[in-house]
Parts: sequence; structure tokens; C-alpha cells
Amino acid sequence: MDSTSRTPCLPLAFSCLTEGSYHGRLATTAGVALVLFSAPACGTCRGWKNLLPAALAGMADALYEVDVSVATGVARYFGIFHLPTLYLYRDGRFHAELQCEARPEAIRQSVQRLLAAPSQDEP
Repeated sequence: MDSTSRTPCLPLAFSCLTEGSYHGRLATTAGVALVLFSAPACGTCRGWKNLLPAALAGMADALYEVDVSVATGVARYFGIFHLPTLYLYRDGRFHAELQCEARPEAIRQSVQRLLAAPSQDEP
């Protein structure tokens, strides 16, 4: 591992995606990225947001959050009706929707299974 490599054991921090940055930012993200669609008033969303960085340490290269109460156009584009919604991207392209229990081991196993499978069509 060289000095520019991310240490796989350190949890990642979320970066915010907005209507103007969603597609462009993801398109330039190398590796595995996870997008959490959430809202400030969603307690379940806060739980997932707290759980994901450690659960995906060493597996994901980037974590992004979309506040659907602000980025309403992005939420409409994807037809987001249930929160939280989690999308997995690989090398800037949609790969799959992550649906599993909110437990670290379940998250890791689901991400591994999804990444081993062919990519799905973007919703």
C-alpha cells in the first residue's frame, strides 16, 4: 500500500450529493460507492448513516448522502418513496439497490453478494 492509498480499516465519512452534483460526482468516483437517500426527520436513516461507515470500511471507496427534502429532483428522478434507500455504484455506474437488515455483517454480506453479481439496470 503506498502513501496515497486509503487505509482499509478506517471508516469513511459521508459526502453530500445535491441535484447539481449527483450524476457528475458519481461518474467520476472510482471503485465502490454507496449512496444513502435520507431525510433529517427519518430516524431509521440516521441509524443507517451511523452504521454504514464502519460496516463498509475496507469495502467501499466513497459514501454519499442525498437529503431528499432538499434534492427533490433527484428523489423524483429515481422514484424514491421509501427511506432510507441505498444504491450501490461501481466505477461511477449504478450497480444495485442494497436491501438488507441494518446489521454490519448483513450489510457486508449483501454488498459482497451484489458486487459478485452482474450490475442491475438503474431504477
